[in-house]
Amino acid sequence: MYMKVFKFGGASVKDADSVRNVGEIIRNYPSEKLVIVFSAMAKTTNALEGLLNAWYFHPEEINDKFQEIFLFHQNIIQELFPDPDHVVHQMVAPFFAGIMEIISAEPGLSYDSDYDALVPYGELLSTAVIGSYLHESGLPNHVFDAGELIKTNSQFREAGINWEITCRLISDTAGNFFNNSSGLFISQGFIGKNEEGHRTTLGREGSDFTAAIFAHCLDASEVVIWKNVDGLLNADPKYFENTVKLNTISYQDAIELSYYGASVIHPRTIQPLENKKIPLKIKSFLNPGGPGSLITTHSDPDSVIPSYIFKPNQVLLSIKPNDFSFIAETHLRDLFSLFTEVGLKINLMQNSAISFSVCVDNQSDKLILLLTLLKDNFYVRYNEHLELITVRYYTEPVIQELLAGKMVILEQKSRITAQFVTIDDSL
Repeated sequence: MYMKVFKFGGASVKDADSVRNVGEIIRNYPSEKLVIVFSAMAKTTNALEGLLNAWYFHPEEINDKFQEIFLFHQNIIQELFPDPDHVVHQMVAPFFAGIMEIISAEPGLSYDSDYDALVPYGELLSTAVIGSYLHESGLPNHVFDAGELIKTNSQFREAGINWEITCRLISDTAGNFFNNSSGLFISQGFIGKNEEGHRTTLGREGSDFTAAIFAHCLDASEVVIWKNVDGLLNADPKYFENTVKLNTISYQDAIELSYYGASVIHPRTIQPLENKKIPLKIKSFLNPGGPGSLITTHSDPDSVIPSYIFKPNQVLLSIKPNDFSFIAETHLRDLFSLFTEVGLKINLMQNSAISFSVCVDNQSDKLILLLTLLKDNFYVRYNEHLELITVRYYTEPVIQELLAGKMVILEQKSRITAQFVTIDDSL
């Protein structure tokens, strides 16, 4: 089935004018079969996370947090649909009622499962509003609940995909839709459902991954992720001034960059596309006519331009056995098992005969749990307020310039990638 998959993130639908702009972009593809994945609007995911934390830890803030989310969406709705009796109000009302039902009860036994019950309402609200606007502006569409199509396990907040069932559901649903309609197929990013019918999420910023899932299951001709930049840059402009656009890079380079923390692509996005050789484009919703960047089977000379990834607020753990023995395979097995158990991703690791060092994000709740689990068998030292800098396709002059004036705590190099743990001057 020949089609394209588009993904629009929160910044591309942050207000009424942005929603109108999305409509204009879609009009540039009048003859295409389009599957379109939308994230929650603007910072709604952050706001819902704030509401979740208020529900768990600061109940006196619940009403203010809810009102912030409610009024934000109502303001966009009123600007897009001036009629106070417009049907969109009936469409979004059950979602606000669902949020209220959750936060009016007592928190459950699992923060992560409550997260996955509450936070997906951002995507559901987004697609209800955008779908209504597009339909009214002459772009007929149908909004499909991603939870009814993407089936997962119960690893809340980082759910794994049941590919066999998911692809069958997506293929059958999309095939039936496009055989009987010329409209847009719209769904939500980031969310799925487990076997019990409970909502799950695919990891923070997981809407890119959702687009890749749809593309993989439908053998799409390409995926286009619409961003607020002109393409894939060799560094985040927030941390690096002299950025360069990478016109074409390989799947392998994209996987490596996302693995090391490049924020423009979700780490799980590339593999489903590479498996079916589906090209991925990064284009700007501010400059939709621009060429953007292409991720595909091959690359051009841009691929060897040094790429920089900066991860602030890191913690370096140095772990030694309490019995002063060497770090053996059994120790590593136990340590990896504990990191998996607490859900802490290792960003860099290095071991010697007597110690194992890892650099991780400073997620205090997970770190406290990890340290508690380690204390019986291991001695742990740690340093906070660090930054992990990764350079792919490094050269020595590049490294010298990058690290000038910085204190390096730990470094690691392969043939094409160098990583440095340094003191984080921003904290």
